[in-house]
Amino acid sequence: MNERPAFQADFLNQSGINRQHVFSLDALPMDVLATLGTTDGYRQLILLGHGGRQLWERVKASNIGGDHPIDDYCRQTVSRWFSNDLPDRRYRLLYPGERPVGLQQLGTLAGWHHPSPFMVGIDGEWGSWFAYRAALLADTDFAPFLPVDRSSPCESCQEKPCIAACPAKALEGGNFSLQKCIGYRRSTGSKCQFTCLARVDCPVGEEHRYDDAQLRHSYGRSLDDLKKYR
Repeated sequence: MNERPAFQADFLNQSGINRQHVFSLDALPMDVLATLGTTDGYRQLILLGHGGRQLWERVKASNIGGDHPIDDYCRQTVSRWFSNDLPDRRYRLLYPGERPVGLQQLGTLAGWHHPSPFMVGIDGEWGSWFAYRAALLADTDFAPFLPVDRSSPCESCQEKPCIAACPAKALEGGNFSLQKCIGYRRSTGSKCQFTCLARVDCPVGEEHRYDDAQLRHSYGRSLDDLKKYR
């Protein structure tokens, strides 16, 4: 029996895309498969993400401009990864892209994602300081990854400082109020225009917390969207 090739992650890790998970398409739930479009000719789905601050440092060093420098950097990195390490393999990028992909559902299947009171995925190693950066179909034949086996850190957190830290009181009683959150973020003098104080006050994975520039970039984009569409 032919041995499956080892997943080649060195280039991705050095590029700051330091979270990876390989799914076999035939093992994915049907509701996930339905979001992927045609999968003819492909065997696997590869989910890529980052944890911590390294990716942001790589993006800044690349001098990529435009409105979506992280997405553009990740597209370029995936292209280089296949060109350098997998030249005889094909892929089709699903995210970033136009097709809606259930990234949090994939993250849950990978063991990366647990819900938090402040509505950002969290796990025991990275806290909430990680994000999904690419999802792609590939005709690769890697051994599928097992889910990361880490329970939700919120279940064992007794004090839950994130609830008290929210100036909008959007987390009171453990039930998130989107209306309170958005209303406060859009208000004059809001302390959460370019950050989330509840998220920042969470102690899980605090050593990986994004710097102020990355927070301002991410939350500035979401604030612009709120102003446009709500």
